[in-house]
Amino acid sequence: MDTPSKQVADALGLLSQRSLRRRMYAHLTQGLGEEINESTYLVLSGLDRCGPSTPKELATVIGLDRSVVSRHASALEKAGLIARATDPRDARWIQLSLTPLGQDNVAVMRSRLTQKLEEFLARWPEPAQQQFAEMLTALTNDKPFTH
Repeated sequence: MDTPSKQVADALGLLSQRSLRRRMYAHLTQGLGEEINESTYLVLSGLDRCGPSTPKELATVIGLDRSVVSRHASALEKAGLIARATDPRDARWIQLSLTPLGQDNVAVMRSRLTQKLEEFLARWPEPAQQQFAEMLTALTNDKPFTH
């Protein structure tokens, strides 16, 4: 029998697989427009979580190459979902931010994710749901890999 740590490590490995993430992003972005898809999801979601950022900063946070972020940003800007402006910290830099339309679409995606998780967790007893939420939150807040 595997230890709890091994079980968690295996589960995290599965969650980090690209194929699983792409299926999840495809579900969350379905029907939101041509430019909002499993490839651009990370840019929109990252800007929502981080706030206005340079392409380099955003690329570091979401784990994509800066050129990929810039390419997606161009498409999202044309669709009116993000805006580019001069970064107030340095006029040589460009800062990306969500437009109100981008914020609205991210809200839809977050709602879909919450709904999907509610459907999944509904099969569990309430105390187990609460314990899982607390433990997952602790794992992400305590950041065991930053030390």
